[in-house]
Amino acid sequence: ANGGGAAGANGAMPSYASASLYVGDLAPDVTEGMLFELFNAIGAVASIRVCRDAVTRRSLGYAYVNYHQVADAERALAEMNNTKIKDRNCRIMWSQRDPSVRKSGTGNIFIKNLDKSIDHKTLYDTFSMFGAILSCKVVTDDRGESKGYGFVHYDNEESAKKAIERVDGMQLAGKTVYVAKFVSKKERMAALGDPAAKFTNLYTKNLPEHVTDDHKLRELFAPYGAISSVHLALDHDTQKPRGFGFVNYETPEAAQAAIEALNGKEFAVSEAGAAADAKAAEEEAAIEAAAAEADGAA
Repeated sequence: ANGGGAAGANGAMPSYASASLYVGDLAPDVTEGMLFELFNAIGAVASIRVCRDAVTRRSLGYAYVNYHQVADAERALAEMNNTKIKDRNCRIMWSQRDPSVRKSGTGNIFIKNLDKSIDHKTLYDTFSMFGAILSCKVVTDDRGESKGYGFVHYDNEESAKKAIERVDGMQLAGKTVYVAKFVSKKERMAALGDPAAKFTNLYTKNLPEHVTDDHKLRELFAPYGAISSVHLALDHDTQKPRGFGFVNYETPEAAQAAIEALNGKEFAVSEAGAAADAKAAEEEAAIEAAAAEADGAA
């Protein structure tokens, strides 16, 4: 097989699996005819639709391929995921038409500090042993180069927890990776209720030079309470720290304790929502958008 298959090591498909596939990362000139020729060689195709802009009719870069038989869809995913179509590696996953499953965030994890050599296939192969994967993506720039982070969305929370436990802090291609549950800004705000009274997410800047990765950032803030996630901003080209990051505690009390203990001593710590740093806001927005795109929410 050339890419991540439809199942994990146990052979299980996502619980909602039908005979419909999402095919993403397509070149703008890929047509239904091209896709039919490729996918019909695997099994009888019922229909194909390249999604296009309603006004310009330009391709949006993804399509849906519907087979008559689930077995043919499964074989197409296993054999064609991450293969080249018009000089671009395509990304195939089971089509999830029920947005509530995708938007719930259940089973979705965030992986960062990935080496540039890690692509969709390598990421899938690394994480598929923990359960059935709905979607998997390494986020890339306009040149197709990895931005150093990605997402894996499992069909259940247990698989996600297992992946976090087993892979967080491990080395992939010589770099220590950070793996955690992906928590969207909307989820964080909903959990807070009144942000002014119950914030848990902190923004910190002017960090010491020894804080070079997420694990060192976590160590710095760990004495004040249980931490649900950390994110140290890295320069896209050099992968060196940009001097700021986010720390999300499980309780408002822990967040407040960290501010009282650390702010103004060597560096600055404040409620993340109060940060006026445009670069930080831009990075958070980019991650949110990439997470949505990884799940095919175009």
